[in-house]
Amino acid sequence: MTGSSTGTPRRAAPEPLEGPVVGTITGGTIIWFALFLVQVPFYGWYSDHGHAWWIWTCLAGGGLGLIGIWYVRGRDAALKRAAAAREAGEAGEEAGEAGEAGTGPGAQGE
Repeated sequence: MTGSSTGTPRRAAPEPLEGPVVGTITGGTIIWFALFLVQVPFYGWYSDHGHAWWIWTCLAGGGLGLIGIWYVRGRDAALKRAAAAREAGEAGEEAGEAGEAGTGPGAQGE
């Protein structure tokens, strides 16, 4: 037999969860930088035992977190702009339908 036929029915994928993305990324970035700052005083010990990369991993995580904050803030702003434009478009259509009842769709420019 080719493929996997387990006999379970296929379902549609659920919608992605939208939560406080900006807060989550900001919190993670703060944690990465805090871990970096906590480990810096022990750099000698980490270096002697071959674990200095742990410190630099925390710094890299904090730096990438800053990029992530910039990205998710822009994404969040774009989603809000799109929702506002969609609502404004719907409100404009409703006002146009109420004001031009009985006229055709091409009568606006005439």
